[in-house]
Amino acid sequence: MARPTNALIVDDEPHVRMFARMLLREIGITEVWEAADGVKAVEFLNQYEPQLMLLDINMPNMNGMELLQELHGAGWEVPVIVLSSESAMKTVQDAAALGACGYILKHSPKQEALKNLRELVDGLAEE
Repeated sequence: MARPTNALIVDDEPHVRMFARMLLREIGITEVWEAADGVKAVEFLNQYEPQLMLLDINMPNMNGMELLQELHGAGWEVPVIVLSSESAMKTVQDAAALGACGYILKHSPKQEALKNLRELVDGLAEE
């Protein structure tokens, strides 16, 4: 897979979407769409073809796990990196089982989150 040039951020908190957009910009991804829940994310997926998704777990309407199930069942192949405050090992494992390729904690220091995101995106480009 080529290195992603665009991304969809799915999170119900505007300040987290802003933080995620900043992280993406720092690794060279400047075309970014935002959705506040899984329902809106599905609309974006049907309209655009994001090459990467940053996904929160806890959201209204359709949460991150429900969206991962939807993606998995529908055969969408967009790489998903979870960006969540949910740190329970079962949640991390469940997200991975549903196809998430990475997991970054929201409360990570900026430089750590940036390093992890860069490594995950570089890993996608190597596949």
